[in-house]
Amino acid sequence: MIGAADFTLIAAVIDKQKHLAKYTAPADPYEIALGFCMERLQRYLMDKKQADRLTHLQVECRRQAEDAKLELEFRRICDGNNAVGKMPNLDIRFMDKKHNSTGLQLADLVAHPIGRHVIKPDQPNRAYEVLKAKLRTSGRKN
Repeated sequence: MIGAADFTLIAAVIDKQKHLAKYTAPADPYEIALGFCMERLQRYLMDKKQADRLTHLQVECRRQAEDAKLELEFRRICDGNNAVGKMPNLDIRFMDKKHNSTGLQLADLVAHPIGRHVIKPDQPNRAYEVLKAKLRTSGRKN
């Protein structure tokens, strides 16, 4: 079903152990991933001539303090703290798992195979092979 579905996938993977080992004051990996994904999303919307339309990012709730911190970073990124510029067309929605959101369910399904591919690229990963064609990558106009 995933292979037949028409969608473009934007993803970011942060190896937390390598990130912590590399930096003396590491940035929050969720905030880094959020920034990467927002930049790619904005470029995608620009390519599709849709950057003038409101787009909602659905984010799964974690804890109140973490959600507030992530929302603050989201606002900073939208205000221009990124490689693309201001993103007034983006808005964030925090969703509880209880809402049974199709988007969050899809994100759960694709996250593990993508992360596993990045951490162990030589390991067979049939799920990633299906997802690979849907990934938005540099220079690609999905």
